[in-house]
Amino acid sequence: MALLERVGTLLRANLNDLIDKAEEPEKMIKQVILDMQNQLLQVKTQVAIAIADQHVLVKNRQENADKHAEFMRKADLSVAKGKDDLARAALERALSCQRMMENYEQQVADQKAQVENLKVVLRKLEQKLAEAQSRANVLVSQHRRSRALARAGDAELAMRDSSQGITFDRLENKVVRAAAVSQAKAEMLADNVDEQLTALDRGEQVEKLLAEIKARRDSA
Repeated sequence: MALLERVGTLLRANLNDLIDKAEEPEKMIKQVILDMQNQLLQVKTQVAIAIADQHVLVKNRQENADKHAEFMRKADLSVAKGKDDLARAALERALSCQRMMENYEQQVADQKAQVENLKVVLRKLEQKLAEAQSRANVLVSQHRRSRALARAGDAELAMRDSSQGITFDRLENKVVRAAAVSQAKAEMLADNVDEQLTALDRGEQVEKLLAEIKARRDSA
């Protein structure tokens, strides 16, 4: 039975193994739970059908048992009436009903065995589903934590990457150099102003001395 084969596969499946092999564990967990729920519903349906079939077989067996008893009564009555031909016909019918009754008896036994097997499978699948559902949230949480830790580890490793360290060193050197250049320019500008002021003072002194000389010459 294909249904029982699929159910057997689910019952044998190890949820941890399925998750380890899955590229997207959370989707795998949801899909496994969904598959098990669908199979559980199908098994329940099969159990109900099997039980209904068993009731039909029991009913048919009882009907043939009743007919057998009735034909045996008619055969006895026919003998009592001295009608052996009718008695023979009734006995033949009774024997036919007995064979049918025995056939139904075997079918009922087989059907009972199948119903019990389906019930066992159903109970196992219900238990497996309950376990899977109870563990699903835990497994999803574990997967999310491990994924978060992995990402954090990748980020830390990236920050420790020597190439990034070199990049930061270069940036720092550029900043320090730019600051030094700016300071040097400022100092050079300050020196230039001082020189201009000094030159201006010297020029005034020269003009003053020149005026004094001219004044002495005019007064002489």
